[in-house]
Formats: sequence, C-alpha cells, structure tokens
Amino acid sequence: MTTLQKPVYGIVLILCAGALLAIHDGVSKHLTHLYPLIMLIWARYVVQSAVMFFLFFPRMRWAIVRTRRPWLQLLRAMSLLSISVLFIGGLRYIPLGEATAVMFLAPLIVTVLSAVLLDEKVSIGQWLAVSAGFVGVLLIVRPGGTLFTPAILLPLSASFFFAVYQLLTRRLASTDHAVTSNFLSGLFGALILTTLLPGQYTLDMPTVDLLFVLVLGLLAMTAHMLLSMALKYSTAATLAPFTYMQIIFAGLIGYFAFAHVPDRLSILGVLVISCSGLTVAYLQHRRSSMATG
Repeated sequence: MTTLQKPVYGIVLILCAGALLAIHDGVSKHLTHLYPLIMLIWARYVVQSAVMFFLFFPRMRWAIVRTRRPWLQLLRAMSLLSISVLFIGGLRYIPLGEATAVMFLAPLIVTVLSAVLLDEKVSIGQWLAVSAGFVGVLLIVRPGGTLFTPAILLPLSASFFFAVYQLLTRRLASTDHAVTSNFLSGLFGALILTTLLPGQYTLDMPTVDLLFVLVLGLLAMTAHMLLSMALKYSTAATLAPFTYMQIIFAGLIGYFAFAHVPDRLSILGVLVISCSGLTVAYLQHRRSSMATG
C-alpha cells in the first residue's frame, strides 16, 4: 500500500497541525498583551531555527542552506515575517476565531494572484467562490459591528502575504528541499528581527511566560512538519476540507481562554469563507484531474 492510499493518516496529521497552530495563535494572543511584539516573534524564529538545525543538520549538512533561488527564498522569508507581525499583532485587538477565518482568505487571494500574475486560467465558478469569500469577510467586518475598526486591516493584510507565501512555496518546491525553505525562512526572519530587537524586549517575566515564549517556536515548527508529513499520506484535495478545522479550533480556544462568543453574522461569515475556499479547492482539483485524465 502506497503512502497516498492512507488518507486517514494524512487527515489525523492535518487536524493535529491545525490544533497546534490554533494553540500557537492563542498563546501569542495572550503574550501580545504583556510583552513587545518584536521580542515574541524573534523568540519564535530563533527557537524554530535552532531546533531545525539540530534536527536536520546532522543528516543534511550544509545542504540545509543550499538554494538555487536565494532571492525567492528571501522574498518568501519576508512574506512569512510579514504574516507573523501582522497576524499576531492583530490578535491584540481581534478575536482569535474571526482573525483566523480572515486568514483563510489566502487560498482565494492565491486564485486572484494566479490569474493576474501567472496568467493561469480561472473559471467562472472560481471567480464566484472568490467573490463569495469576500462577502464572508464583510459579514464579519461590517459597518456598525465590533470588528469594524482599522485593526482588522492587520489580519486582512496578513492573508495577502500568506497568499504570496503560498505562491512562492509552490515555485520553490520544484528546486529546493522543503526543509531548506523552512529553515531559511526562520533564519532570515531571526536575523532581520535581531536588528529590530534593541528597545523591544524585556527580561522581566515569570517563568511560565518564559516557557510560553520558548514553546511558540516548537509549536510552529511541529505544526509545519505535520503539514508536510500529511501530504505524504494524502492528496492536497483530500486534506483541504480538514484544514478549515483550524478555524473551529481557534474559535474554541477563543471561547475557553478569552471568553469570546462570535455573533450570528460573524459565524455566517466564517461559514461563507470556509465554503468558498473549499469550492475553489474542489474546482482546482477537478480541473487538474481532467487535465491529467
């Protein structure tokens, strides 16, 4: 039995990854109210890079930093750093579940960017799904609603950079090892943030918060490794519906940890965004199947 014939393994791994990412975001939301944002993200990247180095360097040696497209790797790292700063910064003001839902606009934005920048053909059904997704955002961020503030621009901007990040990851997958891409993104991010760290850190924190800061990098690294492993056991089309469970996990953490209950229109908006993303994934998969079949 080949690995792609074990979809249950892939689904379990993708659900675990979504849960870990939601926990990561919940811990980040807690910490952003207490400590400088730059310090928190810097610590995440440093821990992630150090752990990846000790895990993979003994086997890969200097291949871990060998890339055929250094400028694309740098651009990917800058995109990931922008996602971290904008999204985690937004969590200080935006509920976790709604912010996560807005981030899931990224697959829809990828569709738009693919048509505009890569000249890929996009069907009418895909355009309708993209339009519906943005209507979902308007349901969450509506005039007169509690989230209708400038702060919502932070996760919205993060979703755009997440789309760019996904496109660059797709482009780099044909030339560079996945470990190399993830390690270089963490390393570049840590180096860039080190230059911004003076005046943006504090050493006065309880032991439990210090542990929370250190665990951010472990959560992020483990989640992304699980995502990569999931794709070995199942196809992206099979896993796509289960990635949206991260929104549910985020909503649960928002409820139990921060006592936030979304209103009905926000829940409807989350459902519309999720259905739109799933529709785009299905139409892309069907088109690929018809092209190869």
